Amino acid sequence: MGKADRNKSQSARERIAAQQRQAHEAEVRRRAVFIGAISLVVLAVAGILLNTLLNSATPKPPATTTTPPTGQALPAGVQAKVTSVPVSTLTAVGAGSVVSGAIRPVAGAPLTSGGKPEMLYIGAEWCPYCAAERWAMAVALSRFGTFSTLRGVHSSSTDVYPSTATLTFYKSTYTSKYLVFTPIENEAVNRSLLMSPTAAQTALWNKYEPGEGYPFIDIGNRFFASATYDPGVLAGLSWSQIATDLHDPSSPVAQGAVGSANLLTAAICKVTGNMPADVCTTAPVTSVSSQL
Repeated sequence: MGKADRNKSQSARERIAAQQRQAHEAEVRRRAVFIGAISLVVLAVAGILLNTLLNSATPKPPATTTTPPTGQALPAGVQAKVTSVPVSTLTAVGAGSVVSGAIRPVAGAPLTSGGKPEMLYIGAEWCPYCAAERWAMAVALSRFGTFSTLRGVHSSSTDVYPSTATLTFYKSTYTSKYLVFTPIENEAVNRSLLMSPTAAQTALWNKYEPGEGYPFIDIGNRFFASATYDPGVLAGLSWSQIATDLHDPSSPVAQGAVGSANLLTAAICKVTGNMPADVCTTAPVTSVSSQL
């Protein structure tokens, strides 16, 4: 890689990192305001309930809460395209436009589940960087197993890269002989709580992503990834358009999402012992592994 290319990669990585920091700082401020508002509401509600209890022998029970609905079923054709990107396209894209150093090796106790290597993802449906990464993860993981029940959502309309079309792993199912995929969609598009990570998952999250930024991807505790390519390549596109572009190696979508998928695939192969061989010991994995 020449000096100009290195500077370009560094500039892209710094730009994405700066945007992530700004988004995270805004989220911290939003949470602080939200918690303050909730505290006031809780105090007000407590006063109302106390007054009711003092003045009524049969107070109404508090309203129950339900998990908010999230997303809509992706059209079958869209999911089929996402999970079946041809090897010829994967090979033509290679590392694509992935930010240099976006997937980094780490040292720690192996992350496993049920005797298999585990890939942990923590994100949020409103997060635009997560929106981009899910396309890449879906393409990569489909080479090792099978997804079902993928649903479509859009990232926040008030964040950077507003309303980016993406899929969600909330209540999805993934089966594989080679690894376990554990997705945690922490918050919905409306920022309400969807799923909570365990204490052990939170510890890893804080270790590699101080401040618990989104997205967080831990591959067997041997590789860590966050934002790997520019979400801007997805701007204004529908689920169907993105799924179609994944098959066109010349498209900015494929250069970003498929390039990222290839590097994620290479990292996964490192933790599965290069299994399956028809994925891990052939192009494009063999040509991009040196970039990990």
